[in-house]
Amino acid sequence: MNEDKWLTAISDIGPGRIRVRGYDIVEMMGKLSFAQSIYLVLRGELPDEKETRMMDAILISSIDHGVSPPSILGALNTVSSGNPLNAAVAAGVLAIGDTHGGAIEQSARILQEWVAKKGDIDQIAVELVSDLCVNNNRMPGLGHLLHKTDPRTVKLFELADELEFSGRHTALAKAIEKEFEKVKGKKLPINIDGAIAAVISDMGFDWRIGKGFFIMSRVPGMIAHAYEEMTTQKPLRNLSNPNYEYTGPADRDI
Repeated sequence: MNEDKWLTAISDIGPGRIRVRGYDIVEMMGKLSFAQSIYLVLRGELPDEKETRMMDAILISSIDHGVSPPSILGALNTVSSGNPLNAAVAAGVLAIGDTHGGAIEQSARILQEWVAKKGDIDQIAVELVSDLCVNNNRMPGLGHLLHKTDPRTVKLFELADELEFSGRHTALAKAIEKEFEKVKGKKLPINIDGAIAAVISDMGFDWRIGKGFFIMSRVPGMIAHAYEEMTTQKPLRNLSNPNYEYTGPADRDI
């Protein structure tokens, strides 16, 4: 390897020349959708029709979920404090973590690691749930604060079946849901993060790109909410929850 050169397989740029994975970006602009272009950048090859439809559905599924998620509140607070749109989006992205948006990555990692063990999916689910319970760990991608059944999960799995992306990872996710219900005595539905994790795993995506799917999907929603805040609300608006109870020491002198 030549230490003086920066090697990349993604883009080739020069005067009057912009090529992404070997394709002329000007030609892409007239022939490819955004979802197709994202697939190309991430995977290195153009998606077929089924892969394109699946990517579209995944990217649409998390585009917005109201004003309460941390990523949106982060963007709104940043705008309300007098910052520009780029700062608001950056703040929103930085609010994405293991408990908000990060479940795709964590769930995909677990699904991919356990599917690699081979064997019967139902038995793998039994062993996985037992391991999680023994170690007092939760399964990312299960349960939702609002939805008893996440309607986005239902639709994504329907499309995965139709487009033939419902493989062992999706089967394991569904088996885990059933096993948890047996063990815990209550249903923890697969949420959209868990559904995306299963489907992208069956599509061949590395689990380490999981958060990227949520970021790509949610940024348009952040922009819309930030712009709305910027153009319809007064600055320094109170976006905090005033319903709090102080639990610290009583008044005291120094």
